[in-house]
Amino acid sequence: MADGEPLIPPSAVDVDFSDVAWGADRTMSDFETGMWRMEEVQPKLRSPIVAVDVLDKPPDWDRLVRAHEWASHMVPRIRMRVVEPTLRLGNPMWSVDPEFDLDYHLSRVRLPEPATFDHALRMCRHMATEPFDRARPPWSAMLIEGLDDGRAVYVVKTHHSITDGLGGIQLMTLLHSRRPEPSPDKPDRPAPLPEQMSGGGALFEQALDNVRSAPGRLGGLIRGAVRTAMTVVGDPVGSVTEVAGYANSIRRVVTPPPTTGSDLLRDRGLGRWFGVLEVSVDELRSAAHVAGGSLNDAYVAALLGGFRRYHESFGHDLETIPVGMPVSMRSASDPTGGNRFAAARFAGPVGERDPVARIKKVRAIILGLRQEPALGLLDSAAPLLVRLPTVVLANWYLSQSTGLDLQASNVAGVPVPVYLAGARIERMFPFGPAPGCAVMATLVSHVGTCCIGVNLDTAAVTEPARFMMCLQESLDEIVELGRG
Repeated sequence: MADGEPLIPPSAVDVDFSDVAWGADRTMSDFETGMWRMEEVQPKLRSPIVAVDVLDKPPDWDRLVRAHEWASHMVPRIRMRVVEPTLRLGNPMWSVDPEFDLDYHLSRVRLPEPATFDHALRMCRHMATEPFDRARPPWSAMLIEGLDDGRAVYVVKTHHSITDGLGGIQLMTLLHSRRPEPSPDKPDRPAPLPEQMSGGGALFEQALDNVRSAPGRLGGLIRGAVRTAMTVVGDPVGSVTEVAGYANSIRRVVTPPPTTGSDLLRDRGLGRWFGVLEVSVDELRSAAHVAGGSLNDAYVAALLGGFRRYHESFGHDLETIPVGMPVSMRSASDPTGGNRFAAARFAGPVGERDPVARIKKVRAIILGLRQEPALGLLDSAAPLLVRLPTVVLANWYLSQSTGLDLQASNVAGVPVPVYLAGARIERMFPFGPAPGCAVMATLVSHVGTCCIGVNLDTAAVTEPARFMMCLQESLDEIVELGRG
């Protein structure tokens, strides 16, 4: 989740790619390892991240192919597959695929006439539900042409183990161009050399890295212990208070939201349905300002209002729903790529009919969550969780995620026009993974527009069109606040 200024994308010709280390970590983190392995035993936990770019016209295909080839030179992770160490005695490693084939990952289709954006979105949804070939780099892209208004759609699907939403935006800002014309002088370098890494090789390399890093880790533990001891001696009362405060924070973070899920949304399955909403950044920010909140507060309040309207249309009353929210834990010093977020959970005030009061309630809740010292506990516990048998970990995680009716994410995006092989990107709709939750909504700001992608579990939301209509009505109600 981010609610700051949008990212300013550099032009590819302005980037010194010798300093770019997007996705440089060769070994998956414990958290990423869990995401990669759990879906093997529990398909409901599949976690693709899908980005749908709406283009003003079809891009030049040959140029688009060359752009992908160039990108795979500059960001080697694009060519890397996942290699599991022997007996899984360690975490999976990224290795350059010796059989990398761009034609496998990048495809092109033309819709039969008459075709609309909704038809293209259906293709994106079907693409998203197809499992990855785990022997190849876990990403795919497709250009969809033939829309009746002359536009085109470019869709990219990546596995969540590669990156989180903000890391994906960081990658796109590197690879998109600020101008429609080709850049013949942009930097380039040779493609990474293929690797023949085996499970035994992955195990040996990881063990060797652990040996090399052991002295540094030991030194860090010793220095940390010394600092802790000095703090306790200098301020024993304050130290005890701090420990007690952190323990209370842990209790609040691990305790499920004080509400049960909606009976109307209780089922979970593998079916997915994509819907989109859009509103200008200025309109949503103005509405939030009326209630003393942020753009993100107004966005979440609009989603909650949509849930209430949907339930009321079936004759159901609802006061709260369990909500999950990924909170970015990235700092300015963190490398790009990878996954650096924490999961926050709370009871969303669905039953609050007054949009101003709902925004105020959301703001108070989110401000409290951001101040929790133990917010990153799941990441800290990942080294222990990932050592559990995969089926045990998957079933535990699914039990946690199915308890959420909504997950809402907000990622700062691109504020200036950008192009893809000569075509201007008009909209960029994100669709986050919905592993176990009923609804996953993701907002990305793009050139002054909030692009909202809604990923629905069709076993939970049995009437997707009605649900999207309810979300639109609630969003309109929120926006109207800023016009009064």
